Amino acid sequence: MMDIRRYRAPDHDAVWELHNLALNDVGAHAGSGPWDDDLHRIEAEYHDAGGEFYVGAIDGRIVAMGALKRLTVTRAEICRMRVHPDHQRRGHGTRVLSKLEERAGELGFRILTLDTTAGQTAAIRLYTKAGYVEVARGRKLGFEVFEFEKRL
Repeated sequence: MMDIRRYRAPDHDAVWELHNLALNDVGAHAGSGPWDDDLHRIEAEYHDAGGEFYVGAIDGRIVAMGALKRLTVTRAEICRMRVHPDHQRRGHGTRVLSKLEERAGELGFRILTLDTTAGQTAAIRLYTKAGYVEVARGRKLGFEVFEFEKRL
């Protein structure tokens, strides 16, 4: 059983490793750059800024993660959704997403947005199954990106 809990500072290295491993696994890693700086300041970027960052652990090992980033008083972004390749297709992503949506409601957010690359077909299935609707397409860091939205 996966335990979902709030990110803590000692989780940094495991979160960073999971981030890189999961993106490399699906061919969606844009390389190192300032676009990943938030992962080195999670408490400030998410917790202190009115959002959330959760990790999912099995036997103490982090195998999933996801974040909620405050955009406005009523709008937030679901981001940093990752599941370790060895633990995919077991419902872990769905559980993290549900926990983030629940927290979003508690924080007063009414609209959730997110994006994912076109090549991340499992993520696209997860989001559409959870009720997210594609609202735009574009390019980001050299990837075709789909943008989704859900009203709570």
